[in-house]
Amino acid sequence: MAQELLELGARNIRKANRAVYFEGDLGFVYKANYNLHTALRVLMEIATSNRIYKAEHLYKAVKNINWETYLNVDDKLRIDVTGQTKFFKNTRFIALKAKDAIVDQFKEKYQKRPDIDLKNPDLRIVLHFQDQKMQILLDSSGNSLHKRGYRSQTNIAPLNEVLSAGIVALSGWDGKNNLLDPMCGSGTILIEAAMWAMKIPAGINRENYGFQKWKNYDKDLFEIIRESSFKRIRELPDGIKLIGYDKVPSAVAKAVQNVENAGLEEFIKIKQVDFFKTRRPQAPTTLLFNPPYNERLSIDVQAFYSQIGDTLKHNYPGTEAWMLVGNLQALKFVGLRPSKKIKLFNGKIESRLVKYELYQGSRQSRFARSE
Repeated sequence: MAQELLELGARNIRKANRAVYFEGDLGFVYKANYNLHTALRVLMEIATSNRIYKAEHLYKAVKNINWETYLNVDDKLRIDVTGQTKFFKNTRFIALKAKDAIVDQFKEKYQKRPDIDLKNPDLRIVLHFQDQKMQILLDSSGNSLHKRGYRSQTNIAPLNEVLSAGIVALSGWDGKNNLLDPMCGSGTILIEAAMWAMKIPAGINRENYGFQKWKNYDKDLFEIIRESSFKRIRELPDGIKLIGYDKVPSAVAKAVQNVENAGLEEFIKIKQVDFFKTRRPQAPTTLLFNPPYNERLSIDVQAFYSQIGDTLKHNYPGTEAWMLVGNLQALKFVGLRPSKKIKLFNGKIESRLVKYELYQGSRQSRFARSE
């Protein structure tokens, strides 16, 4: 995500645990939401307090903010609490205390108060704790940014859009050779890969953002951001293809529909094919896929992953294969030595993105051997 922000023009970028901090103006808030492929939310900090260890400290810190800057008395709000603190019993208490501080400010002036709406608020507020430190942030995204707007069809165990974009970025695939997802499911990896390589804004198919309900929302500025972002889109080199295989007809139908929803049917082709019966394409090709791992799809893990390894070793020499695996024990059944392992989380599931370099001839034995 840091590299994406840098390319978009963010300032003072700083990596943190599962987050990236940066500086930018209101227009950049719009730009980040519309363009970022690897972010779930864009939060804007409006205040920080460093000694929050009692309820009265929390109440005062929240009430000290002039909430009329962000909220009308008839608006609806939502408060979420993230991070960790040992000074409060639970996040619900924190949220209720913060809500009291906000509504009391309005009641004292107007004898009316904003209401809570968890599903469709006008303003989403996030209180993020690091022990005694509390950041007060506004959620500019609304619904999670992984909800791109193109995926109308999913399978039993879909990979979300942001993680799909993340593994494309980590693989280094940039659209200069073909890409094959041999177990493509609903097609998300291929769609995200095409959007990544072509610099298509992640939000091009999305209609709503949280900042559009803000009091200072500038519709004309957002249109300028959208038009500018659209001009960055580039074509894939001639002859480059993104191909998806799946042996299940219903999965193929869903993938085809999602590709059409994303407007990428010119670049992505989906085929009903059993990967275990395929061979390496003639053109240089990178494999990138997320095989099932018995979390929600019942499989014989040992037999299935052994067959993956055998297929890669015997049928795909001279290729580079990346695989996201959510069952760490399954990796030992592949029978190939990965040249790279990257620790990731698929939700709460600890996973590994592994790279296999499948050389032809004598070099193959250096990497395609059992551990």
